Amino acid sequence: MAAAAATMVSSAGGLLAMLNESHPQLKYHALSNLISFVDQFWPEISTSVPIIESLYEDEEFGQHQRQLAALLVSKVFYYLGELNDSLSYALGAGPLFDVSEDSDYIHTLLSKAIDEYVSLRSKAAESSNEAAMVDPRLEAIVERMLDKCIMDGKYQQAMGIAIECRRLDKLEEAITRSDNVHGTLAYSINVSHSFVYRREYRQEVLRLLVKVYEKLPSPDYLSICQCLMFLDEPGGVANILERLLRSENKEDALLAFQIAFDLVENEHQAFLLNVRDRLSALKSLPSESVQPDYSDPATAQNENSTAPEDVQMTDESSAVTKSVHEADPKEVMYAERLTKIKGILSGETSIQLTLQFLFSYNKSDLLILKTIKQSVEMRNSVCHSATIYANAIMHAGTTVDTFLRDNLDWLSRATNWAKFSATAGLGVIHRGHLQQGRSLMAPYLPQGGAGGGGSPYSEGGALYALGLIHANHGEGIKQFLRDSLRGTNVEVIQHGACLGLGLAALGTADEEIYDDIKTVLYTDSAVAGEAAGISMGLLMVGTASEKASEMLAYAHETQHEKIIRGLALGIALTVYGREEEADTLIEQMTRDQDPILRYGGMYALALAYRGTANNKAIRQLLHFAVSDVSDDVRRTAVLALGFVLYSEPEQTPRIVSLLSESYNPHVRYGAALAVGISCAGTGLSEAISLLEPLTSDVVDFVRQGALVAMAMVMVQTNEASDSRVGTFRHAVILSCYFSSCLLDVQLLYVYVCYLTSFHLLNLGDN
Repeated sequence: MAAAAATMVSSAGGLLAMLNESHPQLKYHALSNLISFVDQFWPEISTSVPIIESLYEDEEFGQHQRQLAALLVSKVFYYLGELNDSLSYALGAGPLFDVSEDSDYIHTLLSKAIDEYVSLRSKAAESSNEAAMVDPRLEAIVERMLDKCIMDGKYQQAMGIAIECRRLDKLEEAITRSDNVHGTLAYSINVSHSFVYRREYRQEVLRLLVKVYEKLPSPDYLSICQCLMFLDEPGGVANILERLLRSENKEDALLAFQIAFDLVENEHQAFLLNVRDRLSALKSLPSESVQPDYSDPATAQNENSTAPEDVQMTDESSAVTKSVHEADPKEVMYAERLTKIKGILSGETSIQLTLQFLFSYNKSDLLILKTIKQSVEMRNSVCHSATIYANAIMHAGTTVDTFLRDNLDWLSRATNWAKFSATAGLGVIHRGHLQQGRSLMAPYLPQGGAGGGGSPYSEGGALYALGLIHANHGEGIKQFLRDSLRGTNVEVIQHGACLGLGLAALGTADEEIYDDIKTVLYTDSAVAGEAAGISMGLLMVGTASEKASEMLAYAHETQHEKIIRGLALGIALTVYGREEEADTLIEQMTRDQDPILRYGGMYALALAYRGTANNKAIRQLLHFAVSDVSDDVRRTAVLALGFVLYSEPEQTPRIVSLLSESYNPHVRYGAALAVGISCAGTGLSEAISLLEPLTSDVVDFVRQGALVAMAMVMVQTNEASDSRVGTFRHAVILSCYFSSCLLDVQLLYVYVCYLTSFHLLNLGDN
């Protein structure tokens, strides 16, 4: 009957008239019925909003009646499109605003409430004022929503809202009450990496997840250690590893080894060495004094000065075994396991396996190199060098240098810096050959080393090659490179030694090495100083060290553009992955009057926010891409988008599509490389479609960028996935024969041939 009566109502006028009555019961009756008809008669009710508002504000009116008036006004404002006012009155409606109701009104205002709450909580966190006032009524609505999600079993939705709202207490509640705690924890880790853009807050989330993991009856130590690595807490990882290694259960020891392998995959050398050293210190072995010192690899070298072998990073195995030979069987077992895990953490085990794999499954096509060599035979040194580069990267990490051995006469044509690069290319081919790296490079090393000397360009290239061979695993070669750097005043050799030392000591922030490199920088030699600046950045990569300010100060003092450029890149490397922590330094660089430092600021933005797809970083880069007066800065700003967006490659072509049509060729070049960097190895159709027109651009260096980017996108992509791959490969090979473009375009044609013809089964970590 009530429904039938409702259908006969054609106007809300009578009910609205009752709002002017003096008796509270009549007003309450009117409000109760108007709520039922508001969806139908909201235009008519909107004319009486002031009256209803006055009822809500009337303190003599009953609380329930006032909340009813607030809900009615909220719904009217919702239909009028005034969502802010609607939310404001919905907050006043208290429990009458039912978050469980399935209606567009509730869904819209809940979304608005959550957005408002998130905004307030974020502003409070950014201003370091966690106690900033948030309307308790708004907080109550959000909490009711979270509680409802948890009660309904919508745990992932609750976790997403809790993380976004910075309510870690609710996040913990959602995880612990879920049916699959391990699954929800894994989901939370993924969400924290994908959607939490502030590094500091992400670390808070990860700390909470570690705490929850540790409370579980059977903790997932693998995930805990991954979280601790992101938190840069080597002590916690070392504690877990030791606990597992000392367990009598063989499964626990195997788990420890697996954790070590997973940590090594992230290639964070300083962290791994810290974990390894803490393992040594956690439990004293019976004869600890016989253990060799890892920190002084020169000692091992001096024991056999006639052999130019690299220092072994796992030489302590025999000492440890001997020291516990007659000890407690448990300690013997622990010592054996400790030796194995230190070999894993040093990277040696993984590198050896990778080397064996790449050598065994090397399917690179030497006929391609032969074709390239013949096509550029009569041309200049640029094409000669390009062929050497192609061979180096084509055989990266395989130790296969057949092409070079078969063409020694042709190789000898390289002069000066071409000779430097040719020698350094051996380091790419033998990357990871830690045991024999120094022996392989001995014929080219400086006289002070173990080699026979020669051209300073070959010697400098050889030192750089040693750094490439030992990149991120330089414990065994750092001392030799330091001695080589100190023992020469030839700037080309210093150049190679600095680069090699930076790679070998990547991210270790070693103060003594930093001082050695700084000494070279302060000689104010353009050639050596440029490499010194880059090397400082490699040494301090990702540390956000205060040394960056020192480097920036010297960049303002020197007159050499090469040194400024090297320092600019070095400073950018120091803030790698530091996100908002780098904002002050980035602002300082991007506001500098020197375009080279602004250019470095673009790289600082790119590296600090790499792979985050951070909207603020993208906006800044787009701003500089269209507004800076320097073409170098504009080009680099666009290129930097590729680094920021590499975790979401499908977004990059859309974001840079307009820039790829810019009137400025430098911007077009940057757009091409941004797509290449972000979409490398994806074979993404949209990326190929964007790059195709640029490969025939009227400006030669734009064609360069487009060809290189196209090759990067097509790495390990075959014709079955996209028919354009084969067409492009054949077109480029023909270009090597018949192109009349500038010489530097020839260089990149060769480079592209190598990239699109990569036939290794797996790239590994190369």
